[in-house]
Amino acid sequence: QVQLVESGGGSVQAGGSLRLSCAVYGYTNSLYCMGWFRQAPGKEREGVAYIYAGGTNPYYPDSVKGRFTISQDNAKNTLYLQMDSLKPEDTAMYYCAATYSPICGARLLATMNPVFWGQGTQVTVSS
Repeated sequence: QVQLVESGGGSVQAGGSLRLSCAVYGYTNSLYCMGWFRQAPGKEREGVAYIYAGGTNPYYPDSVKGRFTISQDNAKNTLYLQMDSLKPEDTAMYYCAATYSPICGARLLATMNPVFWGQGTQVTVSS
C-alpha cells in the first residue's frame, strides 16, 4: 500500500501560479498510474492530470491543458502539479491518487480496484 500526502495549496489571484506536491510513502515500485483530481463544492470529483508511473504519457483534460503540468521525482517519491494561469473556476480541493491496477485516467474514479487517495489540499483562486 501507499500513503499520499498533498501540500502546496493556498490562495492566489487569477493569473497566478501554484505548485502542488504529493509525497508518496510505502511500496511505490509497482504503481501503475498516478493523477491529480479536484472537487469543488457541490460538484463531482474530476481528474485534471494523469501520468503513468514511469513518467510517461501525461494526460490533461481540455479544461486545464496548456496551464497545468504533472511531473514526478522518483528519487523523492513525489508527484507534482504545476498550475499556471489560474482561474477562479480552478478553485477546489485537490487530491492526488495512485493505483497498482492497470488503469489510468478518469477510470480511477469509477473502478472497483483499489485506488489510494490523499487527504486533499485547498486551492482558492480569486478574481
